[in-house]
Amino acid sequence: MDFELSTAEALDERVPGELIATSKGTPWRDLLVQMFTRRPVQESLLIPAVPEPLIVWVVSGSALVEERPLDGEWMANEVREGDFFLQTSPRPCELRWRTLTHEPFRVMHVYLGLPLIRRAVIDVHGPEAANVQLREISGGTDAIITNQLGILRDELVSRRSPSTMLVQGLASSLAVHLVRSYASEEQAPATPHGGLPAFKMHRVLNAMQERLDQELDLSRLAREVQLSDSHFSRSFKKSTGFSPSQYLTRLRMERARRLLRETEMPIVEVGLEVGYASPSHFAQVFRKEVGVLPSDYRSVR
Repeated sequence: MDFELSTAEALDERVPGELIATSKGTPWRDLLVQMFTRRPVQESLLIPAVPEPLIVWVVSGSALVEERPLDGEWMANEVREGDFFLQTSPRPCELRWRTLTHEPFRVMHVYLGLPLIRRAVIDVHGPEAANVQLREISGGTDAIITNQLGILRDELVSRRSPSTMLVQGLASSLAVHLVRSYASEEQAPATPHGGLPAFKMHRVLNAMQERLDQELDLSRLAREVQLSDSHFSRSFKKSTGFSPSQYLTRLRMERARRLLRETEMPIVEVGLEVGYASPSHFAQVFRKEVGVLPSDYRSVR
């Protein structure tokens, strides 16, 4: 499966930072890998829940990273080069961070496809093995993960023609290591939680981000992932905790905060940029979502 996720520019608009590289083509079958340089400070980033386990590996720099389930309590970890997060929860979570040094804060995201995890479970526990749930890890260290992801990073950013055998071998080895070392004692659910797979979620978020200044077109988003409108809406909410329209508002407010913080664009134009023709309506929504008026937010940059 080809995991090229639209254009780098489209992804850069969605994520808080610069996209350095993303996997695509045959070598990356059952694997989605992306590397980012993150901004020094991020107020809020919603991480959708997807069926695939997600590894976030710190490539360089250090930061105070806080995470929480939606509307839950914040939990903080200081992380540095080589530390990793393993996210497996069927519920979305929220992140925020600030860097602790002037060194670029770079991270690599690795989504391991469910077929890959299932093959690792069979290899470790036999063909009759039940589903295995992996534990959540925040700010962990693991020499094997660091070694394998370091080689994977080099294939992603340094090779014009990544080796299919090497990438697939690393992916299989990594999946086996996760199953052996991070299996939860809790029984995994017998069926998936019903959220959108990682590559489909990225397609949808890209499509939403590209049209922040337009009305939500639910049918178009559903067509992006080949689902009916109702099935798409249910799956999207299971992945993010929000309806598509609620999530679009979050994306609009994230873009608005970025423009207010990083540019001198007039507030009226900021509102137009994120889909609000009425300045008063933009101010009302911004205050509801962020807690202050756009003018007040800009004044404390």
